[in-house]
Amino acid sequence: MSEPAGTGALDREHMRRAVTLARRGLYTTDPNPRVGCVIAHGPDVVGEGWHVRAGQAHAEVNALHDAGARARGATVYVSQEPCCHTGRTGPCTEVLIEAGVARVVAAMVDPNPVVSGRGLSRLREAGIETRVGVREEEARALNPGFAMRMRRGRPWVRIKMAMSLDGRTALATGESRWITGTEARHDVHRLRARSSAMLTGIGTLLADDPALTPRLSDFGEDCEVETPLKVVLDSSLRTPPGSNILSPPGRCLIVHREAHPSRSAALEREGAELLRLPGAGGGVDPGALLEILGEREINEVTVECGPTLAGALVAAELADELVIYLAPLLLGDSARGLFTLPGITHMDERTPLEILAIDPVGRDWRVRARRAPRSARQGQDARG
Repeated sequence: MSEPAGTGALDREHMRRAVTLARRGLYTTDPNPRVGCVIAHGPDVVGEGWHVRAGQAHAEVNALHDAGARARGATVYVSQEPCCHTGRTGPCTEVLIEAGVARVVAAMVDPNPVVSGRGLSRLREAGIETRVGVREEEARALNPGFAMRMRRGRPWVRIKMAMSLDGRTALATGESRWITGTEARHDVHRLRARSSAMLTGIGTLLADDPALTPRLSDFGEDCEVETPLKVVLDSSLRTPPGSNILSPPGRCLIVHREAHPSRSAALEREGAELLRLPGAGGGVDPGALLEILGEREINEVTVECGPTLAGALVAAELADELVIYLAPLLLGDSARGLFTLPGITHMDERTPLEILAIDPVGRDWRVRARRAPRSARQGQDARG
């Protein structure tokens, strides 16, 4: 059946608003996805809502509450397929059916295999018209970690680094504060705020003693934020008691390989949780850690580390996204580089990247990139 004239444009406009509403839960919905919802009769919006945090009402329920009786016969725009199962809350499909809505437009199918198309099917069975795929790319960009965890059982891994124009991250002495300006550092705290976990290595911890907490208030931004889990890869348990990372707010997980009972006891007294994992070459296996974090419902991991851990994640193809802040300065030939990677002897061994965006952030530039898809890599190799 053909859609009424103008329906496509209306759908895109209302879904744009639904995605905007979903962003309001960017810092608080873990482990659930960020979802927004708009209820409308033609161009007239009668209800809006978004999911705030796990265990509370979903976006559709909040929007229906806002709309009241006006929801009957309306179109519902939701940035992710309505759920059809009972978890911490009841199924949204049944609430929508009971409200008497006429049509449901979803930006994307729910990646959760428990739902994954079944919610839309249930609505159609009840006589409700459905459409899916409106502004899908925008909706997916809000929840890369939830989709990755549902699809592959591990979180989305984002490596954040700052570098000079000549590709250096710190002086030879390790000094790195500050390569970037205030605006870029504010942007980094936004990345921390949207993350389920922050990951660093023992080298960075010993050099910088980071807290790894989102401190948006330091930059004048007043909003509610859930503190991410702080994770340290520390194979020999060298984390000093009293380190900033052990202090509230938030919990700290120290992942190690070697057994050191006295060090373990001292760190546990400081409130740290210890996790012993096997590894290779004296280190901890990051892939095994990511699987465990996925089991703990961790969606997005932001990594702030030195070149060794960053290189290991890239080499293991565990880095889903690179966020690199490029500062307009030079640090010189003796300064430290971005990644420690195996040496290559042929150009076809290089690691090709796909640039997703380049944006100004104050006086600096933010570059978002990811490893190029295999098809693109093969195309580059074929072109020479």
